[in-house]
Amino acid sequence: MTAQPPEPTRRPVPSGELRASHDDREAVVEQLRDAAAEGRIDLDELDARLEQALTSKTYGELALLTADLPKSPSSVAEDLPPLVLKGGMYGASRGPGRWEVPGHVIAHAGVGGVSLDFTRAECRLAEVVVEAYGETSGVTIVIPDGWAADTTGMHPGFGGLKDRTTPDRLPGTPLIRLTGSGGMAGVVIRHPGKRERRKLEGNATRD
Repeated sequence: MTAQPPEPTRRPVPSGELRASHDDREAVVEQLRDAAAEGRIDLDELDARLEQALTSKTYGELALLTADLPKSPSSVAEDLPPLVLKGGMYGASRGPGRWEVPGHVIAHAGVGGVSLDFTRAECRLAEVVVEAYGETSGVTIVIPDGWAADTTGMHPGFGGLKDRTTPDRLPGTPLIRLTGSGGMAGVVIRHPGKRERRKLEGNATRD
């Protein structure tokens, strides 16, 4: 019996050689237009770079077009490390005060539970992944009016998922993409209640 030759291993593709999407190209186009508006590049250079951006096929080609420009606020936010909240014995929370939202949030309810409040958060991203695990005490997520949630990637578990948000997403607001599992106690995502709204109005007056 003739031994079969081993299958050749595929060479890992360097990140710069990965194929760019339409959204990737549009993001660079927007950054170039902002740079021209700020006087960082002139109009001739803008036209040349826009043409290259729209025909770029890889991340590496796009990166060359913005290598000499400061990072956009959304790029800075994308570089933030994931926020990990562990309820442990006594619970954990983030918000309702001001905090900067990274692209990935992980919440483990544990025994004490987790509360995640985005109502006064600073979010520069179009989409935020929230990975929530209800475990034994549950996770509660509060998002501002106008923000929307996609819960199709969430496993309800025994505790279930209660989505009390509205589908009406305002232009320019983030999408919260909810994943994870409801566990024993479940996960709730909602907009602010009456009492929370009154507090928000009071904070806005003081600000």
